[in-house]
Amino acid sequence: MMPEVITSRKNEWVRHAAKLASSAEFRRSEGLFIIEGARLCADAADSGIAVRTLFYTEQAAQRYASYLERVVPRAARAYLLAPHVAELLAETKTTQGVFCICEKRPGTVGLEGLSPQGHLLAVENLQDPGNLGAVLRTAEALGLSGVLLAGNCCDVYSPKVLRASMGAVFRLPFRSVERLADAAPTLRQIGFALYAAVPDRTAKRVTELSFEKPSIIAVGNEGNGLEAETVAACGQAVTIPMRGRAESLNAAASAAILMWELMRD
Repeated sequence: MMPEVITSRKNEWVRHAAKLASSAEFRRSEGLFIIEGARLCADAADSGIAVRTLFYTEQAAQRYASYLERVVPRAARAYLLAPHVAELLAETKTTQGVFCICEKRPGTVGLEGLSPQGHLLAVENLQDPGNLGAVLRTAEALGLSGVLLAGNCCDVYSPKVLRASMGAVFRLPFRSVERLADAAPTLRQIGFALYAAVPDRTAKRVTELSFEKPSIIAVGNEGNGLEAETVAACGQAVTIPMRGRAESLNAAASAAILMWELMRD
């Protein structure tokens, strides 16, 4: 059965999808998010993400058939888009013409049920979507047990985070807490050792530490780093030894090095 063809940008489903792409508040209220790209849509379907709606162009059906055949059986509904309608939904300069509206994973707010198994990364007030996506991608690749999102982080389901994470958002466990400093006593009680990453040459070098018990390393945002209260609450400050003249690294680069050390045998 051929899918319905949408030729108007004013179509209700298209307008709904466009709003999901542009508004984090709307994504939160609807419990939905939108994905762009054939490979990313297929990855979501393969990862067990519930696909509410699939949109694709006729050209995409020919060019990306191998990806679409993984999504179509899992989509509750599908629509064929005219090219000019697909452009309205596109966040990338050269769109592939494949989009999915998906249900968010069951979210976990707070620390209830968290067990001290493996290592976690905590990010505080991380605002750049590219950095957050890269952090999630690296965390999954290195085998961390999850990521804590603390404070005012950007939306993990924003289109830029989804692209930068290369599908990690679909699989990596993550939780959110309002303030990492307030959560620190509970995390310590659960059984985690806490470390605050700081650009301070007097702090303990991360390369000199042995993470034998379940541990959490906290990384701050791009401009200000961790809040002073968070550093104090963690108790142990750690730093990345650097030989050059740079005083610090960006959040994604710092997090990657710290996670590598955290997971190193």
